[in-house]
Amino acid sequence: MSMTLAVREIELVRYLLGDFVVTQTEPTDLHCDNQAALYIAAKPVFHERTKTVEIDCHNVRDAMQAESIRTKKVHTKEQLADVFIKALGQHEFEPIVSELGSYNLHAQLEGGGC
Repeated sequence: MSMTLAVREIELVRYLLGDFVVTQTEPTDLHCDNQAALYIAAKPVFHERTKTVEIDCHNVRDAMQAESIRTKKVHTKEQLADVFIKALGQHEFEPIVSELGSYNLHAQLEGGGC
């Protein structure tokens, strides 16, 4: 479902860019951390278990075939949104937080602090 919504947003932005005479010749990268969703979107196969998912994937697959999007797998360790939605250990948490550019407001300042 979220891939479908993302494709709709991508298509809208590409359409608006066309109004501003900005042409995009390359497909827009759509990153996803769900390998099953990527597989279902790429392979037009029908399974009883994927019947409802299949309906949502039609416009994702159509956008892929029209080469307006290109799907890419994002490894879980590279998924920055995980810091907001998953309980992570300190080892996983700190690299993501530093990648986001955030810092500890309560840390002491250099040279003595508050």
